[in-house]
Amino acid sequence: APFFERGWIDAPVKPGKSPGAFAHPTITEVHPYVLLNYLGKQRDVMTLAHELGHGVHQVLAAGQGELLSSTPLTLAETASVFGEMLTFQKLLDAAPDPAARKILLASKTEDMINTVVRQIAFYDFESRLHAERRKGELTPADINALWMSVQTESLGPVFDFMEGYETFWSYIPHFIHSPFYVYAYAFGDGLVNALYAVYREGEPGFADRYFEMLKAGGSRHHKELLAPFGLDASDPAFWDKGLGVIAGLIDELEAMED
Repeated sequence: APFFERGWIDAPVKPGKSPGAFAHPTITEVHPYVLLNYLGKQRDVMTLAHELGHGVHQVLAAGQGELLSSTPLTLAETASVFGEMLTFQKLLDAAPDPAARKILLASKTEDMINTVVRQIAFYDFESRLHAERRKGELTPADINALWMSVQTESLGPVFDFMEGYETFWSYIPHFIHSPFYVYAYAFGDGLVNALYAVYREGEPGFADRYFEMLKAGGSRHHKELLAPFGLDASDPAFWDKGLGVIAGLIDELEAMED
């Protein structure tokens, strides 16, 4: 694959290098770049799969040209999360013993719950914050109180908040640099889980339809792109299918405790 063969990935950990990971497009005539800090851990493998998903999506959608190659928020995390899911399943199948399998399941379940539940709480906070700002200026204390209100509602009474958590909203760059992006993580995870459920059913032609969806970039609505898979995001059953994937992982984890 050209990402590996042509040096499109900046993987080594170096002094002064930016933390985190991302895939960044340039222009449609030129390839994207992937950055991560790879140490060879299982989480690093999953991160690489996630960012390569973005990179492949960007390469395939480039044929739409500059104006239509960028994917809308509803589909922005599709290829990344799907690639991550395929990699997770491969690692799970290769787990050498039940203990290793349990660690993988627990880690993935936590990630998926964070992606869905946590990001929806972030979006809820962001929506409420903007609604309150329309009424007048907000002090840091006002924002802190709003943040804690949403977090308490989302996490419930069993969660103990450490001192200083009331300012944790300021740690999340999306609120400033990519307003209202966070729902894309929850939407994308639910979408991919539903898509993955279809993939597991083994219906012929899935790969061709999947790549056609990625090639569309931002040229078509997600409703139109999901239709060939028999999926409709406006139908609650669509989200139930995605949540069923998470429930299946939790069920397997709980069965391992017996």
